[in-house]
Amino acid sequence: MMVENIIFDVDGTLVDSVDEHAEAWRRSFLEFGRDVPFAHVRSQIGKGADQLLPVFFTDEELERFGKDLEEYRSKLFLKDFLPKVRAFPKVRELFERLREGGVRIALASSAKGDELKHYVKLCRIDGLFEAATSKDDADKSKPHPDIFEAALGRLGRPDVSTTAVVGDTPYDAIAAGKLRLPTVGVLCGGFAARDLEAAGCRVLMKDPAELLERYEASPRTWPWGEAGLNAAPEDEEPR
Repeated sequence: MMVENIIFDVDGTLVDSVDEHAEAWRRSFLEFGRDVPFAHVRSQIGKGADQLLPVFFTDEELERFGKDLEEYRSKLFLKDFLPKVRAFPKVRELFERLREGGVRIALASSAKGDELKHYVKLCRIDGLFEAATSKDDADKSKPHPDIFEAALGRLGRPDVSTTAVVGDTPYDAIAAGKLRLPTVGVLCGGFAARDLEAAGCRVLMKDPAELLERYEASPRTWPWGEAGLNAAPEDEEPR
C-alpha cells in the first residue's frame, strides 16, 4: 500500500542539531555539579527533558533543581547553539516532491514552539506541511508515543497502514512502534544503524537527500521498496 502520510521528526532528521543539543546538556550538567561524558549525553538525545534528565539525576535532585537546570539549558541552547544549527540538504525539495505526489506531511518534534518555528524557517518548508506538533502537545516525550499520537490527530487520524514515521533516533522508532506506525530511520543524526534497526526501523537511509532520490526513482513503492512491509510481521508486539 502506498504511503499517503509522513510524520517527520525534526532534530537530527531535518536539521543537524544533535551534537548541539548534547553539548548544551553536557555544559548544563556541569553547571549543576554533574560531569557526564559527551557520548553518554548524546546517546540520550531524541528524548525530551522529562525522559532524559532521570537518566542522569535522582528524583530528589530533580525535585531540588530540575526546573532550574532545564531553564539554564534552554537559555544556553538558544544563545550559544541554536545559531549553529543548519538544515540538511534537500529538505525543501523533498517536501515539495512529496506534496506533488499527494503525500500529506506532519512534523512531530519535542522542541519548544519557538525552536520549531526556527527550524521550519531554516529548512524553508513553511506552508509545505499540513500539521506540526511540539513539546507543548505531549504529556510525555519519546520514547512515549504522545507526540506521534498528537500528529496523527492533526492529520485526521489516517489509517496507520498508509502512514510512516521518519526519524533519526531509536526513540523515534520505539515511540512509533507503540502506535504500530512503521519507521524509516535516517543515519544523518549519528545513531548507529544497528541501534535503529534494533529499535524497529524498517528501512534505513542516509538523509533527506536520499529520501528524495529514492522517491524520484520509485514513488509508488517508496520508501519500502518492492518488498513493501512484508519483512515486518503484522502481529508484531508494540514496544
